Amino acid sequence: MTVLIAGGGIAGLSLGLTLHQIGVPFRIFEATRQIRPLGVGINLQPNAMRELFDLGLQPALDSIAVRTQQYGFYSKHGLKIWEEPRGLLAGYDWPQYSVHRGKLQMMLYETLIARAGPACVVTGQRAMGFETRASQVVLQLEDIETGARSDVTGDILIGADGIHSSIRSRIFPEEGPPIWGGAILWRATSQAKPFFGQGAMALIGHDTKRIVAYPISPPDPVSGLVTMNWIAELRVDPAGGWNKEDWNRAADTSDFLPEFEDWVFDWLDVPALIKGADAVFEYPMVDRDPLEAWTHGPVTLMGDAAHPTYPVGSNGATQAIVDARVLGAVFLAHGVTPRALNSYEDQMRPLTTGVIRANRGSGPDAILQKVEDLCGGQFDDINDVIPHADLADHAAKYKAVAGFSIEALNARPSLIPIGAKLIYS
Repeated sequence: MTVLIAGGGIAGLSLGLTLHQIGVPFRIFEATRQIRPLGVGINLQPNAMRELFDLGLQPALDSIAVRTQQYGFYSKHGLKIWEEPRGLLAGYDWPQYSVHRGKLQMMLYETLIARAGPACVVTGQRAMGFETRASQVVLQLEDIETGARSDVTGDILIGADGIHSSIRSRIFPEEGPPIWGGAILWRATSQAKPFFGQGAMALIGHDTKRIVAYPISPPDPVSGLVTMNWIAELRVDPAGGWNKEDWNRAADTSDFLPEFEDWVFDWLDVPALIKGADAVFEYPMVDRDPLEAWTHGPVTLMGDAAHPTYPVGSNGATQAIVDARVLGAVFLAHGVTPRALNSYEDQMRPLTTGVIRANRGSGPDAILQKVEDLCGGQFDDINDVIPHADLADHAAKYKAVAGFSIEALNARPSLIPIGAKLIYS
């Protein structure tokens, strides 16, 4: 009972590791000829870390990532609105990590190849669509160099091929392109001094002008500097257009640096951070409307193919990893069948729909704009603006929406019991 996976990103590789763990045959088809460590920093929440730890990946994660210890919101004047501990310090049984996306993908890929063999990932093959025939599914592929077409047959197909998913477009051909609301992100890394100790993450500003910064490496033993991941965000009128389909364009810092020239705080020099980057990349912040269904017989979607969302609240890669583990759990319960896919969708689609909608309202970051509206980001005591209890309630509500509230996560059983294997009759 073979599972075909379209896409070798974090979602597809996490699913491959899960299927190998439970004894389900699979093959991953990835469009790029060579999987390389592309991207910048991302965060992984404790609900995803629990799953990667259950895959035996804790030592590998600790070798490439930083355990996030603090998460905070700050006004455009650098004043503290809210800080909270993260991961183990917050009471979770698992840490939160900040990591370079490419290093995470390479770690997953190399681990999968070591465990399942190199033949399980086929590169240079772009998913073009699929057909269902009787009780099986045919994945249609195209060689990225020669254009040659080929078909491969399996029992289940999982579309893990990202926000521009060809599998999704085959199921929903009228959907159209991703939705851009006017926000532009500039992303990069720079060598910088850590702030607030090690492992602190800062979100600064408000809805139309914002900086996010956090370390993705430990301090260098000589210089004391870390590799600081940062994102600068500005919001413009979407009617004017802005390279909406150019997903990874090298940027000129003069496009946005002037907006942040006066953001020099005693704990972070934002202009220096921006000027210190070797390369800056520009991305439109896009998502898609939630779908009413992901599953079409023996075919379903996962990760950004299923639920692309604004990069708010550090949930994109986290949800993709959880998708993979829930798919493994439903295969154990129902076999490699469409019934299993329906069970997976029943569990994950309502949760991720809630995340998409919450993130469109700025998710946990909405508190930044509220403070901006109330006082222009200037205050002596934040409790005079918003009571501490209200800030705590806001933070807790988002964790519940996204499926990583402390009590619920620590209390629930493992999705996949240790040693569980699918038994074929």
